[in-house]
Amino acid sequence: MQILVLNSGSSSLKFALLDPVSGDVRLSGLAERLGQEEASIRLDRFAGGERERSEESLGGGAHTEAVARVLAELDALGLRADVAAVGHRVVHGGETFNAPALITPEVEAVIRACIPLAPLHNPANLAGIEAARAAFPELPHVAVFDTAFHQTMRPVAYRYAVPEEWYTHYGVRRYGFHGTSHQYVAGQAVRMLGLNPGRHGLIVAHLGNGCSVTSVQDGKSRDTSMGMTPLEGLVMGTRSGNVDPSLVEYMVREAGMTVQEVTGALNKESGLLGLSGLSNDMRELEEAARNGHAGAQLAIDKFVYRLAQTIASYAVGLHRWDALVFTGGIGENSSYIRALTMERLGSLGLVPDERANESTVRGEQGVISREGWVTAVVVSTNEELMIARQTAELVKV
Repeated sequence: MQILVLNSGSSSLKFALLDPVSGDVRLSGLAERLGQEEASIRLDRFAGGERERSEESLGGGAHTEAVARVLAELDALGLRADVAAVGHRVVHGGETFNAPALITPEVEAVIRACIPLAPLHNPANLAGIEAARAAFPELPHVAVFDTAFHQTMRPVAYRYAVPEEWYTHYGVRRYGFHGTSHQYVAGQAVRMLGLNPGRHGLIVAHLGNGCSVTSVQDGKSRDTSMGMTPLEGLVMGTRSGNVDPSLVEYMVREAGMTVQEVTGALNKESGLLGLSGLSNDMRELEEAARNGHAGAQLAIDKFVYRLAQTIASYAVGLHRWDALVFTGGIGENSSYIRALTMERLGSLGLVPDERANESTVRGEQGVISREGWVTAVVVSTNEELMIARQTAELVKV
């Protein structure tokens, strides 16, 4: 029994066919630049412990053509009959969903109603759902929401100090994102460290091009750094994270920009890219900083400073703090960023074990702190597996 997991972006489709119990992947890949002449798809086929990769053009195809190509590949490999259900990543479910949901016209209507809260993501998620339901009309389809895990936050964490009407009439509140990753990684950390599933406290740092920190108490989200949109919180690849809201009006007035232009710049031209003037890729910035690039060094320093600040503040929401957990592309692979962050948190008892930290990269997991101090651990995230498991559990396959 296999679950097909689809993650639709505005011009991309990431997919994986996997066993929700073992996690074994049979087929995975990524379609990019959908809707453009350069649209292409990469296919990874797995058999006998070996991977076979191919890439091909989609000739300007969109999500429908990408899903059709995945379907054709499943047929060619004789795997279509093994697909029991389709799990879809959906970024924003508002306050309606605190768990995965079987996709019905009513559920699609709620996802569509949340478009103002996630204008870049939810339309793409719906496009993927529509294409997949047309390709697999006989299968159950499940929406797994980025925001669902964070619905256990209390009002003191999710409410903003704004007029009541903004919340009750317009839904202005912190929703949080990366929930599937945070939930999976927290569960893995509990098992790895032998913690009590019903009594523990973790701070999880998901660090990639998008970054967020979540405090997890007894398996439940208590606070998270992303807000009403994924723009709030940490310094990210191209997103600014927290800034003074008044700068929007200031840039409109002083620079003659529109509100949309300012928001676009905060989302796509800021963060590591904006500070460094060079790149949003931490690997490039680390190399450039070693070679004396001042902008790259500033971007790294700001990234680490904001991250350490946030981690320290999130201890406030926990009854106990058992471990700091690093995950995501940067969190799993940059021993340098982890070491700098832990050094910033030294006064709270975080001390890196140099050898363990340096060796815990490229898929390696484990404790990277010195014995006798607050535990820090690296855990590899697997959002596709989490989506597959939640889908299988909901449809009882």
